[in-house]
Amino acid sequence: MPIAIHQFPCLTDNYGFLVRDEGSGDCATIDAPDGEAVLREADKLGWKIGLILNTHWHPDHAGGNAVIKAQTGAHVVGPQEVERTSPVDRIVVDGDRVQLGGTEFEVIATGGHTLGHISYHDAADEVAFVGDTLFALGCGRLFEGTAAQMFESLARLKVLPPTTRVFCAHEYTAANARFALSVDSDPALAARAAEVFATRERGEPTVPTTIGLELETNPFLKAQDVARFAELRAGKDGFKG
Repeated sequence: MPIAIHQFPCLTDNYGFLVRDEGSGDCATIDAPDGEAVLREADKLGWKIGLILNTHWHPDHAGGNAVIKAQTGAHVVGPQEVERTSPVDRIVVDGDRVQLGGTEFEVIATGGHTLGHISYHDAADEVAFVGDTLFALGCGRLFEGTAAQMFESLARLKVLPPTTRVFCAHEYTAANARFALSVDSDPALAARAAEVFATRERGEPTVPTTIGLELETNPFLKAQDVARFAELRAGKDGFKG
């Protein structure tokens, strides 16, 4: 059975994601950026959260764990680093599997933004929840890891099927597009950037994206080696456009 995904804005520029396995009715939240907001959205849908799947420890991803767990008894799953923010019921590492009813998520190590960052890949439904590793037309800042670590993490995501829908955790796409246009003159990128700007003018989300679209237009995924990736990441960090 497929999964249903409910995406909603929260905090300043985060997205929350509620996921429901259609066969069992089991529900998870991918990260917990704002516990009260997540609970409100689940209540509107009539979904009961049983799992919290954290990608990394940052408060805008794990800060709502305690509130949600207190209200629902949800089981907290995530990398060990999440214990810096709140207790974890099950610590997972690269290659582990997490069940949500009949839906199986594979854990992919995608460190770089934080050292222990992970992503969740549902191969059957061609969906990946990537936290702050990969963004539409961008990638996460290197708060803890190295350029080499992030380059390798992105390489793990690049090999997913091109039709895989990628749910990244922030609406950064317009800013990412402006930087991408400053380093890449590809007509495909220009066309995508124009579409992004129009979408945001309408107040609509640019997430999810797909692996195929990012391979075609994302300068960080097009980087051929760590040195070029590091140059791009440093350039984006200082970009004022």
